[in-house]
Amino acid sequence: MTEVAFHFNAPDKLAYVCRLARKAARRDTRVVITGGAEDLRQLDRMLWALGPSDFVAHCLEDAGAEMLQLSPVVLATHARAGEQRELLVNVGDAVPEGFEEFAKLVEVVSQSDPEDRVRARERWRHYAARGYAIVRHDLVLKEGA
Repeated sequence: MTEVAFHFNAPDKLAYVCRLARKAARRDTRVVITGGAEDLRQLDRMLWALGPSDFVAHCLEDAGAEMLQLSPVVLATHARAGEQRELLVNVGDAVPEGFEEFAKLVEVVSQSDPEDRVRARERWRHYAARGYAIVRHDLVLKEGA
């Protein structure tokens, strides 16, 4: 069963996802980051702007088949099940279709956007109703520790 984790109170949601992607890539974990097209374009720009020592090899979902297979991080509007991905990171509003094909799902929730928090609660209820044990990571508490 997919491990579901919510990382909430992210001060800058996309910057946090960049750090998650960098950490996963350094551990040779294959990642799909799913969300809205505009968020993914912005995330693509942010990943390209990282310093040389922090670079994260990635591609958008419309890259060629070879690039999709070789990239450790894929930015996609829909989860791409069956591509030997280990981690799915969701920055979108809805439960990503096909999430159960991944070993782990991380839902990232903004600290400052009340609507994002409401939608995250709906996703939480969705997973809980289907029997997923949800791991909580409060990023504000983590920073203070």
